[in-house]
Amino acid sequence: MKILCKNLSLLLLAALFVQIVRAQMVPAPQAAPKPAASPSQVLLDNWNDIGRKLTAMAEDFPEDKYDFKPVPAQRSFAEQLLHASGASYYFINAVTGEKMPSGDPKRADFKTKADVVAYVKKAFADGAALIKSKGDGGMGEQYVDPFANQQTRFSDLAWGLIEHSGEHYGQLVVYYRVAGLVPPESRPKK
Repeated sequence: MKILCKNLSLLLLAALFVQIVRAQMVPAPQAAPKPAASPSQVLLDNWNDIGRKLTAMAEDFPEDKYDFKPVPAQRSFAEQLLHASGASYYFINAVTGEKMPSGDPKRADFKTKADVVAYVKKAFADGAALIKSKGDGGMGEQYVDPFANQQTRFSDLAWGLIEHSGEHYGQLVVYYRVAGLVPPESRPKK
């Protein structure tokens, strides 16, 4: 009986030890995760993010290099910014019913760095205001895609322009590197 009691005590002690170890290994319960952002908020955040990146480049790139081209057949740095930003109006105008742009904004109409920076900021601010005005209820509204000449959803038009702007952001990164500069997003954060 004594041996049985001793073994039972050791068994209980071992079980208690296992429980203590488990309690220390199990992470404390965390707060419930935040709910997902709404579709229009996700769209707006992405629109604003690419706008922020292009604006940072427009403000950062030296004005004396604004007409820099990696090769003669390419657009200049300023022309790339004007093209990427101006394309926003194919989305905005398709939704608002305004006349479609007749092509890229002309560099001659934006003579200074300040002119280009202001245009980049305005184009993305206009798009952000439109996205905000539509909210979640407007994400599925139908408009004519000016390039495909077919009905498409509001959100799909906006996502297409975000993608387009991202592609030009990537091209502008190359302009930085070829010019011997480091793009703002690639610099160490303070």
